[in-house]
Amino acid sequence: MTDVIERVEAAEPDRAASAPPRRRGWFAALLRRLHFFAGVLIGPFILVAAVSGALYAVTPQIERALYAHELTAGSTLAALPLADQITAAEEYVGDGASPVAVRPAPARGETTRVMFADPSLGESKTRAVFVDPGTAEIRGELTAYGTSGALPVRTWISDLHRSLHLGDAGRWYSELAASWLGIVALAGLGLWILRFRKSRRARRDLLAPRRGLRGYRRAFGWHAPIGVWVVLGALFLSATGITWSTFAGANVSQLRTAVGEGTPSRTTTLDGAASTGGDHAHHGGAATAPTGAANPATFDAVLAIAQRINVNTGQVEIRPPAEPGRAWVVQEIQRSFPTEVDAVAIDGSTMEVTDRVDFADFPLLAKLSRWGVDLHMGTMFGLANQLVLFALAIGIAALVALGYGMWWTRRPTRGFAAAPARGALRGAPWWGVAAVFAVAVGIGLFLPLVGYTLAAFVVLDVLLGWRAAVRATRSSGGASSPTPTSAR
Repeated sequence: MTDVIERVEAAEPDRAASAPPRRRGWFAALLRRLHFFAGVLIGPFILVAAVSGALYAVTPQIERALYAHELTAGSTLAALPLADQITAAEEYVGDGASPVAVRPAPARGETTRVMFADPSLGESKTRAVFVDPGTAEIRGELTAYGTSGALPVRTWISDLHRSLHLGDAGRWYSELAASWLGIVALAGLGLWILRFRKSRRARRDLLAPRRGLRGYRRAFGWHAPIGVWVVLGALFLSATGITWSTFAGANVSQLRTAVGEGTPSRTTTLDGAASTGGDHAHHGGAATAPTGAANPATFDAVLAIAQRINVNTGQVEIRPPAEPGRAWVVQEIQRSFPTEVDAVAIDGSTMEVTDRVDFADFPLLAKLSRWGVDLHMGTMFGLANQLVLFALAIGIAALVALGYGMWWTRRPTRGFAAAPARGALRGAPWWGVAAVFAVAVGIGLFLPLVGYTLAAFVVLDVLLGWRAAVRATRSSGGASSPTPTSAR
């Protein structure tokens, strides 16, 4: 990529070295250069995230098609007690295994999911056995992941979207894409607004593509209208995607905690200590089998108690204690609107409720975070949510492709197209320079990967500007020592 930038800069060295200072239009020039280089450098990451995100948006339908036998009950009989269904799953698994969680069939015709720990599957993964609730017939088993209960195909696509199957190090790619997506979108929106205000005769072309154009104008004629229609969605995906990230996500969590807007935690230890968890927590206790009283009949009892307290949806997960001194947890897992994530903690020995958490009592930021996550995953409004996400992801992918197309069509006969002229800040007033510097530092601190890549780009840009100045001086026969051209 460095070689690409060098060849881009080499396309117009004289312009880079001799860009005259100016005060008017400096901000537009800065946006243009930022949008160009961020698009060139981060475009591949955004493209991969967009394509994999579009694929993830339709995974519920793919799951239902691929795993229809496991997800569908063979009968429509009234459900047997959970104890009978769990006993059948335990006999199927053997070796005295006890479930770490149970998800009763949410509706007639669907299966109950009984999940067992299996350290060989990896973190947050369980061995899910699917049971016909009417007959206790075992319909099959699959590997399930996290609180979403994702099955293998959705897990694979999710890992591709989140980390390119490279583990924790791969998550840097998605954080880089999510962090820069919002910045590129805002820079593009700023350029669109400036052009819209100046081009009174061409305003319609900035809202809808115009036919009959060729080359660069054709690519731009699609890039600008698509960009303005997807910009709000891109900003939303960027903001919600950041909350999952490694570095910036930690800053978001710390900020919410500092202002008292964190997600309420359940108290699962019987001595009063709170358990950890949040909007992005995975399946708690997935790696260890329960050591408390996990009698199959107890599942029916704690579910009945929770239903009398605040559990009123069919989508429920029951978790026995993972170690002595812990409470049972009955948690609503309905992510569609209206959100149902109420939870009850119950002492398995006394059958007393030790704690409860109601979504209605969540702080505003905690509710917004929950809704943002569910919208991002396409679960909040079902198929409509999925279709919007799919169209949005395809639109973002198209913007990246069109952006590279614009760059390619403007190239000279050989080499690469020139980048927008540097030196924008040399023509800016002092307060403009100070504002840009303050914003850059603030964004870099809150979004560390943006800070690192932006600093690297500035250093590289300064070096390339210095080299362009050297070449310009040599070609003009000057004897004076060149001074590095400002990166901005």
